[in-house]
Amino acid sequence: MNGGMADKTAIAGEKVDESGLRAFAESIAARHRMAEITFVCIGTDRSTGDCLGPFVGSILEDRGVSNVIGTLKEPCDSERLPSLLPALAERDNIVAVDACLGRPGHVGGYIVRFGPLVPARSVIDVFAPIGDYSIAAVVNVAGPKPYWTLQSTSLYGVMGMARAIADAICDGFGHQWQR
Repeated sequence: MNGGMADKTAIAGEKVDESGLRAFAESIAARHRMAEITFVCIGTDRSTGDCLGPFVGSILEDRGVSNVIGTLKEPCDSERLPSLLPALAERDNIVAVDACLGRPGHVGGYIVRFGPLVPARSVIDVFAPIGDYSIAAVVNVAGPKPYWTLQSTSLYGVMGMARAIADAICDGFGHQWQR
């Protein structure tokens, strides 16, 4: 693609459940080896709704996946992301993972895309699109106060969705780990 920084005209995302998430990961694995992928797990450890990305990154790292940017220990948040953008622009095969807000019927589902996602879109819109592939987890309902909504999102739900994403990635690539 174009070094992980794709344009905003990318293909629209597809709403999927956990089985669709696994199929998406398998389709990426059919194109690339795990070592060729960089997982950019976007979010912060300071908000229950927005910790999904770093939680996914931590799980992947704990399972031995290399090339992970964004963990609970070292989040890829709005403070760190700007300094990473130049290096990300030089990488190919980026899978971006982030939380998002959506319609009531979509909460608990995922939006996958052969193309980028725009980080922090529900709160601010200042970052360039990231990823050659993307996974967004719909963690709560979009509303008039997105920052507050992310702060009050169920941690239990976010943890389950993060595990499902990490499981789909590891299973899709046939990567073995300790459960």
